Amino acid sequence: MPRKAAGLTAAKVRTAQPGQYVDGDGLRLLVRPTGGRFWLFRFTLAGKTREMGLGRAGDDRAAVPLSEARDKAADLFKLVKAGIDPLAKRDAEAAEAAAEAQRAAIRGMTFRSVAETYLAANASAWKNPKHRAQWGATLETYVYPHLGALPVAEVGTEHVLAALEPIWRTKAETAARVRGRMETVLDYATARKWRTGENPARWRGHLAILLPSRAKVAPQEHHAALPWTEIGGFLAALRGQAGVGARALEFAILTAARSGEVLGATWGEIDQAAKVWTVPAARMKAKREHRVPLSVPALALLAEMAKARTCDAPSAFVFPGAQPNKGLSIMAMAMVLRRMKRDDITVHGFRSTFRDWAGETTSTAREVLEAALAHTLGSKTEAAYARGDLFEKRRVLMGLWAEHCERAAEPASAKVLPIGRKAAS
Repeated sequence: MPRKAAGLTAAKVRTAQPGQYVDGDGLRLLVRPTGGRFWLFRFTLAGKTREMGLGRAGDDRAAVPLSEARDKAADLFKLVKAGIDPLAKRDAEAAEAAAEAQRAAIRGMTFRSVAETYLAANASAWKNPKHRAQWGATLETYVYPHLGALPVAEVGTEHVLAALEPIWRTKAETAARVRGRMETVLDYATARKWRTGENPARWRGHLAILLPSRAKVAPQEHHAALPWTEIGGFLAALRGQAGVGARALEFAILTAARSGEVLGATWGEIDQAAKVWTVPAARMKAKREHRVPLSVPALALLAEMAKARTCDAPSAFVFPGAQPNKGLSIMAMAMVLRRMKRDDITVHGFRSTFRDWAGETTSTAREVLEAALAHTLGSKTEAAYARGDLFEKRRVLMGLWAEHCERAAEPASAKVLPIGRKAAS
């Protein structure tokens, strides 16, 4: 495209034909064949010639007038004379503006807003809606008053301690959960690049030095359990209780299963012909499928529940709740104990009752007992070699347990039963 002589005027800017028109201090007018008009600044630095756009030329409101284009070119010409690359300077300023905008956005990300974003993003990860609600409730009660409005990038150890220290000695279990939840939220913020540096809520090598261990402030309390010698009498009394909750508790006792496993049991998990209940990995604490041998009393209880079954779908709950397509409440079995005026024991404690009975009265190997309780073995090496689930041995054990539960209370000096003994099937 031919270059035209200097001497630009406002009129010439409006009427110039396609081409490039030189003004001064590196300023040029570019007129395209399409009629579009643009200002250019041409400069040479370190032997390299470059061009920089200064905006659209013309006489409408959005265009850059000739006088303003000349002022811009004069300023840029001074930079070039000083050895500064105008394009590099513009890019650096744009990058800094973007960085400042990001910093401003991060300053607007408070701990509370990040926590709420995390909860929303991971809503599907919680199998139990109550667990998610507990997350929000504990943060609302113990954390937000201290650092909820603080920019997440500025949360430090002093803020974490301000939330934890008031409850660390009086509510040890809750405090431990709150600490873990703060750590998760801050890790999430770091992953999203909303903060940098170490996590001030981390335990090892940090808060572990600043706070006493939970064992010192609140020694671990075991779930209150019924003595194994009294299970026969208790089960007889339990069978006198009406309601689905009582049947669920009875099934939990006979299978030595956890409350959540029992309450979530569906008919599709039960194989009455094979006398086995298969709990899928998704519902197990260890995230591994667990097969539970069903004894004669357990099968009889299931047959009783089947008579009241109103839905043939495999997804139907074995122990249905009052609302359609809902299982029992997590408190259902505990309420049975309350009605029986047995506040001295807990639902989870029956697993200890089973374990104590097996350890005291049978010669069952430890790994069989742990498998019956769906416990993971202590060491990785031990677990690596224990590939099977010892199902047949557990079937014998659960048969012996059912026989014991059917009998009336017996003295603690009961005869030890060898695990090889043939049990009720």
